Amino acid sequence: MPFKNLKHQATTIFANDKATAKERMAQICELLRDGVGYYDWVGFYFANHDTKTLHLGPYVGEETDHTVIPFGKGICGQVAVSNNNFVVPDVKIQDNYIACSMTVKAEIVVPIFKDGVNVGQIDIDSNTIDPFSPKDEEFLEWICEQVAMIM
Repeated sequence: MPFKNLKHQATTIFANDKATAKERMAQICELLRDGVGYYDWVGFYFANHDTKTLHLGPYVGEETDHTVIPFGKGICGQVAVSNNNFVVPDVKIQDNYIACSMTVKAEIVVPIFKDGVNVGQIDIDSNTIDPFSPKDEEFLEWICEQVAMIM
């Protein structure tokens, strides 16, 4: 896994305060999709706690109709409620799954916390069954910590 190298590259992106937070997050999406062979769609969703909805932010990959997701719906919506990482090794066996593409086989969602509040999440779809390991979770938790600092 190339996480050590990706961490170094991501640190450079996060440190570029000449770019907006949104621009840096878009660069992170590209870095992750291009750097990890089984990350086929990488994006951020951000919470609106008043409407209890998630709103799509920067992403790379196939276009999605899922630009607004209610809390509790799908994997992302469940993470907005549970505040926990959610790894789905095989989306076919997940009851509350929102299909974005017929090619998606697995998904991982990790929340972003700012001042103790779940403000969003990184969502990664893979076209490979069961590709995610604890190393992915650990790396993505670090990514989310860095995103929180630039928000």
